[in-house]
Amino acid sequence: MKLLAAHIQDSLYSGQGSTMLTFWWFCCGSGELGQRCNAAERATPWQIVCKTASEGWKLFMAVRILLVDDHPVVRQGLRTLLEGRSEWEVVGEASDGIEALEKVGSLQPDVVVLDVTMPRMNGIEACRLIQQKMPGLEVLFVTQHDSPQMMREALAAGARGYVVKSNLARDLLEAVEAVSQHRAFTALARNPQVQC
Repeated sequence: MKLLAAHIQDSLYSGQGSTMLTFWWFCCGSGELGQRCNAAERATPWQIVCKTASEGWKLFMAVRILLVDDHPVVRQGLRTLLEGRSEWEVVGEASDGIEALEKVGSLQPDVVVLDVTMPRMNGIEACRLIQQKMPGLEVLFVTQHDSPQMMREALAAGARGYVVKSNLARDLLEAVEAVSQHRAFTALARNPQVQC
């Protein structure tokens, strides 16, 4: 996750009742925190930290998501559901495990939404290799396999979550929310479970 901090200072014009907001933009990534960033850096996905007189410090996060499924129509459906949340950004797509490994390195997502059954490299093997390459990167399986055994294999490979495609409308957003906060979420067709 890239960090872009904006310090927002509230100042009231005396007697006019208006508010002036002054912004100082700082970046982490290409520069150190504390250095002003250029317009190109301000346009990238970011976190914003702001301070207002009445609310104190608040943190707003852009969760970066990589979608991995061999069916373009499934990826498009997932993208549509996920991009309904303003604090989430789908940063890329891959159609198999090998492409997922390449994109994880180049796109630096926070969450990988991964299918199990794919050509060239399946999701279980891709998950193992993703965890070796980038420990701590969260993986959520979204699959047609409504199987406790497959779910155990996915979690053993390093995934934080597992949901079945037949219940995406019910489980997907809650699962991504949990996984992005480093909490487990598992849901077969029958019963969702969130763990802290």
